[in-house]
Amino acid sequence: MALRRRSIATAIIALALVGGAAFIWWQPARQTQQQPRFGRGASDDGPVPVIAALTKSADVPVYLDGVGTIKALNTVTVLPQVDGKLLSVNYTEGQDVTPGFVLAKIDPVTYQAAYDQAVAKKALDEATLANAQLDLERYTKLVAGNSIPRQQLDTQKMTVAQQQAQVNLDQAQIDNAKAILDYTTVVAPIAGRTGIRLVDQGNFVRAAGSSAIVVITQLQPITVLFTLPQQQLGDVNRASADGGKLTVDAFGPDNKTIIASGELKVVDNQVDPSTGTIKLKAEFPNRDMQLWPGGFINVRLLINTLKQVIVAPTAAVQRGPNGTFVYVVQPDSKVAVRPVTVSQQDEVQSVIAKGVAAGERLVTTGFARLAAGSAVTVTDAEAAPAPDAQPTEPRRRGGGRRNREQRSEASPGAAQSARR
Repeated sequence: MALRRRSIATAIIALALVGGAAFIWWQPARQTQQQPRFGRGASDDGPVPVIAALTKSADVPVYLDGVGTIKALNTVTVLPQVDGKLLSVNYTEGQDVTPGFVLAKIDPVTYQAAYDQAVAKKALDEATLANAQLDLERYTKLVAGNSIPRQQLDTQKMTVAQQQAQVNLDQAQIDNAKAILDYTTVVAPIAGRTGIRLVDQGNFVRAAGSSAIVVITQLQPITVLFTLPQQQLGDVNRASADGGKLTVDAFGPDNKTIIASGELKVVDNQVDPSTGTIKLKAEFPNRDMQLWPGGFINVRLLINTLKQVIVAPTAAVQRGPNGTFVYVVQPDSKVAVRPVTVSQQDEVQSVIAKGVAAGERLVTTGFARLAAGSAVTVTDAEAAPAPDAQPTEPRRRGGGRRNREQRSEASPGAAQSARR
């Protein structure tokens, strides 16, 4: 019995010790939980450091973005028009030529002989014609004196007419022989740049063959064929309805630098049903030779300019369950949450249709601890370290960028995290 009592006492003492240890451990944990936590809405951590930028009123161009293929305005494959040995090739590969420039010469011996023969034949027939005309004059006088029958005079008139026709035929043969002879001198039909030599001196070329002498490509001006979604066709037609010229810019490999500017020339007369796109053709002067036939290039088409609209950095525009909003820095250095309506947006700037006015400061960086009424310390965006260069036009409405905006709106949390 005494042993049993001692066991019970020992168990009670052990339970008391465990309970005391648990109480001592739980008290600091509770105090820790009751302390304010860092995060959105914390009020005991002092002002939140943020970067802010001013909204402004500006004219904002509206662009449509597309991907195009560069095509030469004219391309000519120069083929031989007569058979013969190639005596000389007179151009240098990559040379700029003008119309009439002698590109090559084909052996003209046989064609020169044919031409000389045609000239000689005409001279012979002209002599025959001259003799027939003299006989006609004699017969006319004899008929007047009734010395010969009139039938003989009429026959002579027909002979003269036949000889005249023969001379005309000879002239046509001379012209044909001269044309063929001229084909032995191969000249450039257009102004442009020659390509790589396709046939060497000394080879026998044929008019009926497929071997070309050279390909000439006109590089100035040059064209770009690009496509836009059929949904944007109405915007293009409205922009060009008054007959005005629409500007098209071509971008370099970095998709930021404008390397050439031209104008829209043609909108195709039908939509491609397989892709749902419409083809457009723009022409560029290409003075700096930045555009080369066959290459792909990104282009943008200016269709409108929004006059004196409110512009803000895109980084300031946040998205939440209730739509887009911004943090506006108040004069008392506290922020207010204000819903806004965005009409145009790209990676850099947004056009605010409703919600803010020009000259207000919007938070662009430092959203993690912000809430309505939070106190902030503001650093102007102009004084902050500059990020990598970005495009400055806040208004492209191309398909790819539009899709990115739609994806951002579909997942506002991801968009806010990216901006933070």
